[in-house]
This record gives sequence, structure tokens and C-alpha cells, in this order.
Amino acid sequence: MHITSLPGPYGIGELGREAKKFIDDLVSMRQSLWQILPTNPPELDNCPYNSNSAFANNPLMISLDILIEEGFITDDDLGRIPDQDGQRVDFSSVIKWKIPVLEKAAKRFLSDAPDDILDKYKLFCSENKNWIDKYALFCVLQNIHDESTWEGWKLEYKNLNQDQLSAIENFHSHEIEIIKVLQFLFYGQWVRIKDYANSKGIKIIGDIPIYISYNSADVWSNKDLFKLDVEGRMIVQSGCPPDFFVETGQTWGHPIYDWTEHRKTGYKWWLERISHLLKYVDIIRIDHFNGFAKYWEVPAEDKNGLNGKWVQGPQNDFIKTIYDKMGNIKLMAEDLGEASEDAAVIRNYFDIPGMQILQHSFTVKAPLKKIPKNMVVYTGTHDNDTSVGWFNDLLRNKKTQAKNELKKELYHAKKSLEIESHGIQWAMMKYCLDSKAMTVIFPLQDILGLSSGARMNIPGTTDNGNWEWRLTPELLTTKIKNKLKSLTLESER
Repeated sequence: MHITSLPGPYGIGELGREAKKFIDDLVSMRQSLWQILPTNPPELDNCPYNSNSAFANNPLMISLDILIEEGFITDDDLGRIPDQDGQRVDFSSVIKWKIPVLEKAAKRFLSDAPDDILDKYKLFCSENKNWIDKYALFCVLQNIHDESTWEGWKLEYKNLNQDQLSAIENFHSHEIEIIKVLQFLFYGQWVRIKDYANSKGIKIIGDIPIYISYNSADVWSNKDLFKLDVEGRMIVQSGCPPDFFVETGQTWGHPIYDWTEHRKTGYKWWLERISHLLKYVDIIRIDHFNGFAKYWEVPAEDKNGLNGKWVQGPQNDFIKTIYDKMGNIKLMAEDLGEASEDAAVIRNYFDIPGMQILQHSFTVKAPLKKIPKNMVVYTGTHDNDTSVGWFNDLLRNKKTQAKNELKKELYHAKKSLEIESHGIQWAMMKYCLDSKAMTVIFPLQDILGLSSGARMNIPGTTDNGNWEWRLTPELLTTKIKNKLKSLTLESER
């Protein structure tokens, strides 16, 4: 469950009392891991996997109640809180209302914060100098250019002319400080949540997308690390080849890394990125890990993946550098997709667990026997339908496969789970818990038994209310918590 999905009075999940309460709920259910989505600021469509920074965090998650307690805002500063139904994040209204409140808190912080807190802020800025100065400047320049991509900026800003940038930094110094303060406030609140979770025996799994948005501070300030032309335009873009689900393939629109340049730097940018995330989480899930083995490279001007080609990634050299420089950090690999066999060679060499989705496993009989130990098994993820929704579609023949394939999948699912219809989510969770997999993770929506309306994301779409789902507190009942606790204890996990 992502932070934004937490309940609360301000239209979006925050790093306050509701986060602590959820940790308490995890403890009562005998759970030990909380997996979240990336906390970086979304650059497009509220998607946390498409961010304008690989290092910055989304200030919308900052707890307003804590800011009130600390004296940086008052109840009166909140004004009229936007109407909400509590079940979805209305991002447009939340952003329009909350950002000015947060900026007011940052201004008050700069004018009224005690000297010891200001010293901590200065230390934070110093320790994060490798990214925070360029990120804050990037945000200011975006405002100056009416939120356009950096490709269309004035040449001196686009090409990082130092004299011109220094003039902007001086003229807009207060705006820059406000952006930095919000990053500091997020960090302070996050550390308290992580410390609370760890003290209760809960570890946090963070998520690192393999790609970063073209319109990001990272690409703008590190052009040589990406496959761009002399004008800074993308030559190629990320995507995936034609498959059963999309016969023309897909384009994702991210710039592709120039791995030769990364290798020359000793993968410095990547090491900084991973080291930074480890300040916030205990375990890192690398999204699209397959891309380190090979990736589908598509011409930048294409609208589908038909003309793409496979290109070899950095492979073992990159992962070895991570472990050599950072020690025995805990990684998980999202290795789903066509290149999973290539990625498995790297995973197995470094003993990194991969992923298996139970919803995808019933094309064969007895999938439980096919789940190896060095695996993280899910009923589904944020990119899948809920288990109830998935099974209902199977029953109604509403999926994309041929009817005989659907019948076979439904047959294997019913036989393996020993169930006809009701309680499908509990049967699937028990099935995962009884497997040999080292780790089992469930979407909260499955624990709650919710149908397709609670789905977090439909990949390849932008108009389906993606990323908006929120927990309403009354859904997580004592009965449900006790049920998951019993299943977990019975599985001896």
C-alpha cells in the first residue's frame, strides 16, 4: 500500500498518525513488511514511476497535523479543505489546496524555526548537495518557463550556463529555499515513521524505478548519462516488444541510459541514487530489473514498439559494483516479462530474489510446486486487478485470452485453491503463505476483499483513476485482521 492510500482528513495519505496506526495494524496482523510505491514527485499523470527527480520526495505526503504541532502552520492556515469522498485521491484539488499551505509552512520555517532546527536543515542541504541544488533550480526554471519541458527552455538555461544559473539562484533564492525546506520536512517526518516501524519489527520495502522521466532534473543536469543528441533530444526511448497483450508493443517515453558513460564514472549516479533511498527504506525493490540484462530500445519518434530492438544492459558489472561499494544491501528484483530468463542469470549469481504473481500462475496445474524459495510471491501488485476482480473476470470470461485458455486457467485456479467462488482472496493468500517462497506480499485491497473498483493502476492508461485508491478506516475490521493473523501463524512464517 502506498503512502497516498492512507486514510485521513486532508484528501491524501500522509506521514502522520494514520501511518503509525497502519504500522500498528500490521503488527496486530503479525506482518513484518510494508511495501510502498516510489515516493518521488510524479511528473506526469500522478504516476510515481514517472518522476521529475530520482532523489526528491513528494511533499504532498507531508503531514499537516505535524506541521501544526510544530507551529509552522495553524488551523486557520488550512482554509477550506476540499470536499472528498475518502475513497479516492482527487489529485487536482489536493495539489491546488495543499501546495500553498505547505509553502506557507516553509516560509514560516525559514523565519521562525529555532537555531538548532535550522542547523539540522543546513546539514541536510549539505549532505544532499549532489542533487538538491539542481532539483530546486530545475523546479524554479520550470515555473519561469510555464511548466514546459527543459528541451524548450532558453538555450542558456537548457545548457546549464553557470553565469545565467547563478543569476537565477540569486534572484529566486527564496523560492529555492522553500523547495529545499519541503524536502527537509518530508525527510524529518519520514525518519520518524521509519524509526517507529522498525521499533515495532516492521521493515519498509521501497521501490526504485529503473527509468527516470525525460523532463527531470536528473536528465537535464546529467545529459551525458543518457542517449541524447547534441540538442538534448532523445534518440531512443524505453518500451517493450509486441506480446500477447499488445500486438504492436509499447513505448514508455523514458530516455535510455548510456551505460558506457555510466561505467566510466563507476556508476556514480546510480550508487548515489541507491544510497539515498536506503536512508528511507530497509529493502529496495528494483522495478524492471530485466533492463540490466537487456532492454527494448525504440526510436524516439515512434508511437509503438514494433521497430524496437533488444540491447544488452550492464549485466553483472553493474550489480557487482553495487555490492562492492555498498556491502550486503537487501535487494528484490521485479523480473516479470520477456527478459526474465536473462535477468534470472544475474539474479541467481548474486542471490537476489525475483518476483512471482499468483494471478499469472494458473496457466499450469499445481503452481505452488513451481514457486522456488528465492522468490517474493504476490497475489497481485499495484499493476494487477484485485484478486476478487481477477477471479470474477475469469468466471465471466471477460479476459483477453481465448475461451479454451480461460477455461483451463479457471480450472487450474479452482482445483489448486480448492474453491468455487466466495473467499477467493483468502484462498490465494493461504496458497502463497503455504508456498516455499522466502517472502509473501499482499496488496491491502486483497486483504480487504475488494473488487476491481479498488484497483490501483491499469498499465498503459492515464484516464482510469490510476493511483487514486485510498483506504477508508472502517474497511480494515478486527475480523479481517484476526483472519490474516491466523493464516500467518498457521503458515509458521
